[in-house]
Parts: sequence; C-alpha cells; structure tokens
Amino acid sequence: MAITVNKIFQKDYVSRRKFIQNSSLVTGLSLSGLAGAHYRETGNDEKERGMSITIKNVGSNFEREPLIRPFGFKGGYMSEIWQTAARMESTSGVSKTGICTQSVLWSDAKVFASHSESGGNALMYAMTGHALRAAKGMSFTTPVELLDTILDEVYEYGKKITGNPDLRKTFALNSLVGFDNAAWLLYAHENGIDNFDDMIPAAYRPALSNHHRQVASIPLMSYTVPVGEIREAADAGYFFMKIKIGQPGTQDEMLEKDKSRLTAIHNAIGHTETNYTESGKLPYYFDANGRYTHRDTLLRLLDHAKKIGALEQIAIIEEPFPEDYEGDVSGLGIRIVADESAHTDVDAVKRIQMGYKAIALKAIAKTLSMTLKIARAAHEHDIPCFCADLTVNPILIDWNKNVAARLAPFPGLGLGLVETNGHQNYKNWTEMLGYHPCEGASWTKTRNGVFDLNDDFYKRSGGIFMPSAHYEEMFQKL
Repeated sequence: MAITVNKIFQKDYVSRRKFIQNSSLVTGLSLSGLAGAHYRETGNDEKERGMSITIKNVGSNFEREPLIRPFGFKGGYMSEIWQTAARMESTSGVSKTGICTQSVLWSDAKVFASHSESGGNALMYAMTGHALRAAKGMSFTTPVELLDTILDEVYEYGKKITGNPDLRKTFALNSLVGFDNAAWLLYAHENGIDNFDDMIPAAYRPALSNHHRQVASIPLMSYTVPVGEIREAADAGYFFMKIKIGQPGTQDEMLEKDKSRLTAIHNAIGHTETNYTESGKLPYYFDANGRYTHRDTLLRLLDHAKKIGALEQIAIIEEPFPEDYEGDVSGLGIRIVADESAHTDVDAVKRIQMGYKAIALKAIAKTLSMTLKIARAAHEHDIPCFCADLTVNPILIDWNKNVAARLAPFPGLGLGLVETNGHQNYKNWTEMLGYHPCEGASWTKTRNGVFDLNDDFYKRSGGIFMPSAHYEEMFQKL
C-alpha cells in the first residue's frame, strides 16, 4: 500500500517559521545577495564553489519487502523490511528520487520492542515525511549542510512521536537516508557532476582517495542461518563472513549459545583456506550488537575461542558492548569495531579515544553526508574503516560500494570491504535486482567472495546517478 507524506502524520510539532529561524545558516546564505554560484565554508576552512539549490516540492512513498525467514539480531526478529523513497524537486524544475532501507531493530531496538513491526516502521517513515515537509522552501549548497541543519529537528520530532526521550540518533539518521540521497543527486545535477569522485566535497576526499579493483563481499550469518549454509558460503569463495553473536536470553544463556555457535562454525569452516590473509585461514567477523553487558563475559567467549583454536582467526568484533558502556576496550587482544554507537563524527572520535580500532561505515543507514564526516574523522586518527550493510536493496549496495571502493585497504587484507546480505534475506531478491538501472553489470555480482570493480564501475559510479524505473513509477502512481 502506497501512502504519500501528505496523507499521514499531517501535524507538524515545530512550526514552519520556527524551523526556518533555526535554519538561518542555510537561508542566510541564500538571502545574502550571492545569487547562483557562491563559495561555502567547509569543515577544513577551505572554500569550495557550489550552487545554491532551493527545494520547491517534495514527496515520499514506500513498499514492504518480505523476508525469506525471520531475521534475528539484537535479541529480536524482523519479518519484513520497508523500502522508502524520497522525492525532491528544485526551483529549476529538476526532481530526484533517493531511496532508503529502514531498519527499526538496528537503529533502536527499544522502539522495535515497544511497537508492532509495522508500527515501528510507520514511525520512521513519518520522520522522513516530516523532514521533507520541513525542507520544502529551504536552500542549501551541499547536502552535508542540509543534514547539519535538519538532523536535530528530525531527531526531536522522532522523540515525540515514538514517546522515547532517549531515542538513538541512528533512528533519525536511518529515516533521512533517502532524503539525503535525493539531495546528493540534486546537488550533482545542479552542479554538472556525473561521477561519485567529483560529487564528494574536497574536505572529505582524503578519506576516499583509493580506487580498489576488488572489494570483499561480506555475507551475514544471523542466528537462524544453518551452519550448513555457512559452509556452502565458504565453498562458494566467501572468505570474510559476518556472524551474529549475542543471542537472545540472559547473559549466561547468551554466552553458552554463542560458545556453541562458535564451536559449530569453527568446526565447519575453520580449516578453509584463502589467499586473502597471511595465515591462509578465514578471518572471523563477529557482531554482537551491544549484547555483552560486561567485559568479563566477552573475555569468557574469547577464552572459549582460544580453547577450540579459533581465537587467532577472529579479525574483528563489532559493537560487543552496550552504547552506554564507558570502559576502555583496548587490551582485549582483538580489534574492536564501532558501528551504531558511532552515530556521528563526534561519537566516532569518542569511540576512538575509548580504544575502538575500526569503524563500520553505513552510508546506507546513517546517510552519505554523516558517513563522509565520520570517514574524515577516522582518517585523521588513522583508524581503518569498512562498509557494513543494513540488508539494503541492490541500488543501495552500490551507494555503499562507492564508499568501500575508495577507503584505504583494510589491515591484514589489502582490499576494501563491503557487507551485503540482501540476497540471503529478501524473498523477492531476483525481482529487486531488476530495479537496478545497471542490472546484470559484472560489478553488481559477487564472484569468489569479491566484487570486481572495473573501469565501467567507476565510469558509471555504480549506476547511482541513473534513475530506476521502479522507484520513479512509485511517484507516477500517486
């Protein structure tokens, strides 16, 4: 069922006038008499030319994509994923569509637990609509500026409609992915840009200065994925797999389940050989989604890994502790990765200071604009990054892949990393592949555990500048 933003959640909690007053940075630029092209200040105090873009009309729509089976993590299970689309038209008459994959469970497990699955998705979608309505009539020079202006407003609105004063900021960022992508596509068109490299403002380019010919394709093994399927993935050439730990139950129950799962997985694939590591063994990538509330509990898991001979193969552990855990995570002997706790670049720096040694970037979950800011902060602190998934659709995979292809090689592997697990989870994945404007291109397919990125990938920027007939039709039907 398609619903436009004009038909739901009509009431704005902050008046249009108040929002414009709070947005004086952007509107001030458009009223300063510098019509058309003008200079903007970047985070590095360097000036860069850009067009002033005014948003004339907006709209949104969504569709629900069922999953093959319940998708478990963070102690919960999803049965479907909403794909939303945000439409943005400038005063020049150009309109662009940005798409988003929502994940209420990932972005705020408390919201997921306190509402029905559809109810939580509707709340996030309402935040997208609120952002679009608020942005109508606004002017911006770069999407980074636009996000900086609107994020707190949308975040506060989200707190009100969810009834959660402690709403995680990733919930607001996830709601803004399609909004942000539409702004980037509009920005590129208005400035005559047709490739990803030129679209990135100069201040953020040092963090995205590579052009990898290969990036590892990382599948996701959630709680419910049988060990036999993990074995099949290894046989198919996947060599860097993301494995969910932190299973449901008490801390003791969780630990025992995770120990048993680790043993079963290590017995199945621990002996598999790969050319991508110095040891020749498969590296393990564990994601706990903040389920380990105490350092000692994680140490007990690592002791078990050592006992069964798996410890040396654990390359990274992502978000083992809850977000409010303030302890230093160094000294565990494993590279600890920040993901959802690094909501913003400020949060990322805090995590780095706490001993986190890598950051999982999610341009498809935290917006490309915030991802650029986080990538720059990590680069300045010499912290490696890679791109994690949100079980996104095929087009968003290439938004993420554009970032992964340009990051510094990940230590110990020598290539970029991008997670993609939609093919494992969506019931209609084959049909969804047809929504990609470059369907069938060689670089859209995983071969022997990697995406091969040729000149065509970089020339077409993964197809992100090309319209998708499917998502464009969502607005023609309204």
